[in-house]
Amino acid sequence: MGGEIGPQHKEIMDELRAIRAQMANATRAGNNSSNAAIEESAAREVAEARALLETYRAQIEQCEKLKVELDLIHDAINRTKGEIAVLHAKSFDGQEMARVNGELGAVVGGTEQATQQILEAAEAIDQAASALAKVDSADQQRILSEDIQERVVSIFEACNFQDLTGQRINKVMTTMKFIEHHIVVMMEIWGGVDAIKAHAPPIVDTREGDARLLNGPKTDGDVGHASQDDIDAMFN
Repeated sequence: MGGEIGPQHKEIMDELRAIRAQMANATRAGNNSSNAAIEESAAREVAEARALLETYRAQIEQCEKLKVELDLIHDAINRTKGEIAVLHAKSFDGQEMARVNGELGAVVGGTEQATQQILEAAEAIDQAASALAKVDSADQQRILSEDIQERVVSIFEACNFQDLTGQRINKVMTTMKFIEHHIVVMMEIWGGVDAIKAHAPPIVDTREGDARLLNGPKTDGDVGHASQDDIDAMFN
């Protein structure tokens, strides 16, 4: 029996070894498949994490750029407030504007007074000159000559208004230049004249009738005005 059991035992053992080997191969195959699935899932999660990280980085960069822009705007606003404060303190307070208005009013009043004085003197001179040509008396001629001389002196005195007028206008111009300077600074803060013009509303002339045609005296360099030669050419 021992001789018969030996070969069967060997066959059984071989079968067991084969089954064990198959089970081991199956286990290894199952482990490899599981590992592959795990690795694939991990790779997918890593890719998603990297994509999310890149998104966060992009958002952080955008936030940093936005912060820089906001800092620039904040600085521009503070500088503009400073310029407005200077204007308010130096030019736009009631006392300064009252002084400017007073100076301009004095210029107008002084000019009118001097003009009236010059016209009256010129009229008196004209009358005295006409009378002088008609009288023969030496005394009358002397009186009329003295009257003409007095009127001439009156004209010279009236012409002195231009000195006071120049001083008053210079004061006003100083204030206007001060205001203009700070306005230009504020315009430069916000991008310059061109940037401001882009937001300026269109200019609409709402004047009617004669007011639409009257623009005051022409200054040197003004365009759109007819010269005397143009007017003469129309009638020739």
